Amino acid sequence: MEKASIGVVESNSRIYDRVGQFLLKQGHHVRRLPIADLMGQLALQPCDLILAADPLPGLSAAELLDHMEKSGLTLPVILVAQEGSVHQVVSAIRKGARDYLLFSDDDELLQKSIAAVLDGGPSLKHARYGRSVHPQIVTRTPAMQALLDVARQIAPSSATVLIQGESGTGKELIAKYIHLHSERRHHRFVAMNCAALPENLAESELFGHEKGAFTGALQRKCGKFEQAHNGTLLLDEIGEMSLPLQAKLLRVLQEREVDRIGGQKPVPVNVRVIATTNRDLGQLVCEERFRKDLYYRLRIIPLMLPPLRERQQDIPLLVDHFVRKFGDCEKQSLPQFTAAALAKMVQWPWPGNVRELENTIERALLICNQPSVGPEYLLLDELSKNPIPAHKAQLVGMTVKELEERLILHTLKHVNQNRTHAAEMLGISIRTLRNKLREYRQEEDVRISMDGM
Repeated sequence: MEKASIGVVESNSRIYDRVGQFLLKQGHHVRRLPIADLMGQLALQPCDLILAADPLPGLSAAELLDHMEKSGLTLPVILVAQEGSVHQVVSAIRKGARDYLLFSDDDELLQKSIAAVLDGGPSLKHARYGRSVHPQIVTRTPAMQALLDVARQIAPSSATVLIQGESGTGKELIAKYIHLHSERRHHRFVAMNCAALPENLAESELFGHEKGAFTGALQRKCGKFEQAHNGTLLLDEIGEMSLPLQAKLLRVLQEREVDRIGGQKPVPVNVRVIATTNRDLGQLVCEERFRKDLYYRLRIIPLMLPPLRERQQDIPLLVDHFVRKFGDCEKQSLPQFTAAALAKMVQWPWPGNVRELENTIERALLICNQPSVGPEYLLLDELSKNPIPAHKAQLVGMTVKELEERLILHTLKHVNQNRTHAAEMLGISIRTLRNKLREYRQEEDVRISMDGM
């Protein structure tokens, strides 16, 4: 049995008296949780497992599990009741309980149930219904909780979803969350990064090809749509998709069938499409860089993820979550961030959002070998400590477009014109880099022609 943090929720001490000392001797951390502020306590300091009496004063098992789900708390729960019927057991398991035991059951049975959950054994609900407790979305921000409510509400439908938000806000997590709350959860969740592949390979990757359709097509290949049949297809960075491919995608969404490259007949597909982007697709439509009809077809259900700087009350929860993720489980206790470090993280703007916070926590735990982690280990303002070089003062007054062009050209020079390396350093796709360079050449040609007039 792995060492874990176990919360006991009851109005008396019956559960704690039965297994508390045994669990402590096994090396687990056991704490009693107050019923009055249960959700708040769990949000501040989540447990690996909850042992809860059924019923609790003024709170049934179903209500407890509903409150936890609405709060985004995907913690395993074992219910212990004085007496229970088959109906109560089935209802609790369907609501998400890992097990349902009676006080009359012997200690060995209760201990085996706890061990099964802590060792990663499947719960009855998840084994039967194919549900997963992942992805874990840690939040108590009203805006995020409202978004999760909408995601759960629309999950059973087949409507396309457009998830927008800055890089690192967790768009793919929300896409998986929708999939796992839908009837398609029994089937595959397939993801494709629209910016990761060259344009000439993207069509084959998405729609597939027949053997001999082109040089190198040595066998038939099913595309992402066919792989996700009856499941969910995530199109990540949809704003990077080329216009010709957008037209073909629109047809698939409308006709529910794909044409493999070199194929003789269309292949029917039943796929729920979720698209994500960190770009303003509406603006791209105005610039004629994204099809208007596809834009409206994708945003049947639009979801906008707030940046981390608008989720300040989530930061302590996320810090605790990542400490548990990256902390050394072999140690008696996990390291803790000081109040000063937490205050600094709450005040930081987090341009990289949750992903940046996760990287910051992992880095701090690696370089600090102390039980208490101070703000000096966050390394958030290392750049700001360095004086600004004099030549950078020349940037003041330049337009954003001019700054962008200078940054791209200087980066290319730095990597000896290696476009792939430059795109990685700039955090953009190779296609975007090519488009920018083409744009600069065209503008330069126009300037030369104007000078020659």
